[in-house]
Amino acid sequence: MMDLRDLSTHLNSGGDLTADAIRLSGDFLLDANSSVEDRADFLQALHTKGETPEEVTGFVEMFLERSVKPPFSGDNSLDVCGTGGDRAGFFNISTTVMFVTAGAGVRIVKHGNRGITSKSGGADVLEALGVRIDLSPDAAASALDKAGCCFLFAPAYHPAFRAVAPVRQALAARGSASIFNIIGPLLNPARPSFQLAGVYDPTLLPTYAAVFQKLGRRRAWAVHGTGPDGFRVDEVSPIGATLVHSVSGGDSKQFIIDPNELPLPKMSPSDLAGGDAMTNAKILRGILDASIQGPPRAVVQLNAAAAICAADKATDMKNAWDQAGESIDSGNALQSLENLRSFA
Repeated sequence: MMDLRDLSTHLNSGGDLTADAIRLSGDFLLDANSSVEDRADFLQALHTKGETPEEVTGFVEMFLERSVKPPFSGDNSLDVCGTGGDRAGFFNISTTVMFVTAGAGVRIVKHGNRGITSKSGGADVLEALGVRIDLSPDAAASALDKAGCCFLFAPAYHPAFRAVAPVRQALAARGSASIFNIIGPLLNPARPSFQLAGVYDPTLLPTYAAVFQKLGRRRAWAVHGTGPDGFRVDEVSPIGATLVHSVSGGDSKQFIIDPNELPLPKMSPSDLAGGDAMTNAKILRGILDASIQGPPRAVVQLNAAAAICAADKATDMKNAWDQAGESIDSGNALQSLENLRSFA
């Protein structure tokens, strides 16, 4: 029987993992008694070789099988999130988008965590807003039913990941990324029909599109934003072209979102700077209650428009932009936040 060292040797020689090898390696990775060094070597070898869509899907399915299952289906629901890792230092755009999109009538099942590469992750800013991030699965189902949105806190739904924490720390000490830097946005245990996922690395876009299809997403967009001077972000960019790989049923296509085609104000990355959870919570609420306008609102409205399109609620970005603006101006976006806060 092969062990992790054998599998690492296979990967280092350029070989891909079979479905059986993925299951076997998964058992080793989640075994707290396995050597941290051997597990880190395996993940580093896999990442150096380059994860194939089949390997990413295999690991995602393996972790989903071990996850806590929410008592509701993600059918007709959207997740909006990003890989992180872009080091842009923005406020929590996708978490703000969650409420704007919900206010536009899209069911939102957001799966997320505390900040890893930022001062404030989605869970941190929601907590600062008075949202319970540790709702039980039944309470999350009630929130989704009554508020139109809910948040699934990743550590509560993926207890198996605790066994991998020392391995990820070892990889971080080496300065090495791994498949865990890729799969986070794909691990929503509700298995939503729709998704908007921002990725930090444009070479991951075709992988994400392929994995979306393998996971059965009805419609999904993977996006990577660009801008001047090498600017890169795991969001739809307000200052440059955004590369999009989309899937819809069995079809896939690639296109570019040009922010100049929408009425965005001129801005620079510094206009979107965030801070700690409390700072970002004030920005989020300010956008939702319309007391903050200009670049922060515009980038949220832009990304919410993409989410609305990904949820198949608009035929084009202009129509979706208008829907996102109406969600804020009508008070529906703020009400979505207040509805979720009522479950505290």
